[in-house]
Amino acid sequence: MSIPSKPRKPKTCINEECRASFVPQRLGQKVCSPACGLATKDVNAEKARKSLFQIGRAEIKVRKDALKTRGEWVRDAQKAFNEFIRVRDQLAGHACISSGRPLDWAGNAVDAGHYRSVGAAPHLRFDERNCHAQSKQDNRYLSGNAIDYRIGLIKRIGLAEVEALESDQTVRKYTIEDLKTITAEYRAKTRELRRKTA
Repeated sequence: MSIPSKPRKPKTCINEECRASFVPQRLGQKVCSPACGLATKDVNAEKARKSLFQIGRAEIKVRKDALKTRGEWVRDAQKAFNEFIRVRDQLAGHACISSGRPLDWAGNAVDAGHYRSVGAAPHLRFDERNCHAQSKQDNRYLSGNAIDYRIGLIKRIGLAEVEALESDQTVRKYTIEDLKTITAEYRAKTRELRRKTA
């Protein structure tokens, strides 16, 4: 024995041009016909698009920045810092800090290699003395080639500076504001270097 279904109440079509009264055939039906459904979908998409343009790019950037985690801010700052290091060393004509071989600047074969790694010494991740252009081979596959890196580093910045880096155990806590400042500073430095050589 089947249970009789309740008669459905008439609704008004949500299409602003139609507004006809209809009895829904399905649960959640809001339009009287497929044509009204398509017209409503187009109108809603256009409203959404217009509202995005009204917000403006600056507002969207502010909203995106508000959703970023501290880790994402660290990655942004590290990316800007590493780019500066690569540009600085390329313009100076430096070879790989550890192997002494010429670097392939045309491809994607150059890293900004840290003498004291970011994992072992995160407080030195943004220290320009601690980071130099290095081949990906040495940085990634030879674990930074630390012994040869130290030899190259002594030639480049001097023994006193290398020993100062090795003994530096100062704790540095980077706030999100610090990381924003670092990112902006290194992007500006990179632009300045490129502008001078253009």
